Amino acid sequence: MSPKERRSKIMESLATEGRVDIIRLSEVLNVTPMTIRRDFDVLEKQNKLIRTHGGAVPSQALIHEKTFELKSNISVREKKMIAKRAVSFVTEGMTVLIDSGTTTLEIARLLKNHEHLTVITNDIKIAAELMGSKLEVIILGGRLQTETGTLYGSLTENILKSIHVDLFFLGANAIHSSFGITTPTIDKSSLKRTMIRTATETILVADSTKFNQKALSKVCDLEDVSTIITDGQLSEELMEKYGELVEIIIAK
Repeated sequence: MSPKERRSKIMESLATEGRVDIIRLSEVLNVTPMTIRRDFDVLEKQNKLIRTHGGAVPSQALIHEKTFELKSNISVREKKMIAKRAVSFVTEGMTVLIDSGTTTLEIARLLKNHEHLTVITNDIKIAAELMGSKLEVIILGGRLQTETGTLYGSLTENILKSIHVDLFFLGANAIHSSFGITTPTIDKSSLKRTMIRTATETILVADSTKFNQKALSKVCDLEDVSTIITDGQLSEELMEKYGELVEIIIAK
C-alpha cells in the first residue's frame, strides 16, 4: 500500500469514527506506529486532521450536524466515562436540565436509579430512556428534529423562560478557545443560551474530539460554563490551553 493510499484509509476512518488511534491504525494497516505518526504529520500540515494524545481527530473548517445513529457510534467508551463523572455532581432533590445528545443520554441512563430528582429535557430519546423510572420527568415541547430526536424552537424557549433548574448538563458540537462553544444551527444555539440562563450551574459534557473545532453558530464563551468534563484523550497541550479559560475535569 502506497503512502497516498494509506493516508486515504486514515481519512476514511476519521470520517466514520470521529477519531483514530495510532496503535490500532498501525495494526490494521500493517505498518509501524512511527509510520502512522509521519502520516499524521503530513495530514496535519494539509489541515486534514488535528493530532491528539495517541491519535487524531478531523480538522473540518466547520462541524456539521450528524444524525443520532452516527453520533452514537463515536467515542462510546469515553462518553460513558464522562457521564459517570457528571452524575457525581447530582444530589437528591435537585432539578436537572439535560440537553439533547449522545453523551447526555448516557447521563440519563445513570440517573435512572435515583428517586428524588426532577429531570427536564428537550430530547425524546432521553425522555424515553427515563420511562419506568421513579424520577419526575418533564419533556419540553417544540419542533422535532427527526435526525437527532431534539425538540427546539420558540415554544421550547418560552417554556424554559418560565422555569428554573439547579444544574444543566450542556452538550456541544464544537469547542474552541477563541470562538467558544458552537453548534451547527442558529435555532439550537439560541435554545442552549436560554437553557444556560435557566440554570444555577452549567456543566459542559463533551468528548475530546469536540475540542479545537468550530461550528456555525455561537452558544456562549467558555467562561459562561462552570466546568467542562471530557475524556483522557485530550492532549496535555490542549488541557493546558483550555484550562486557562475554564475548569477542565478529565473523566477516569
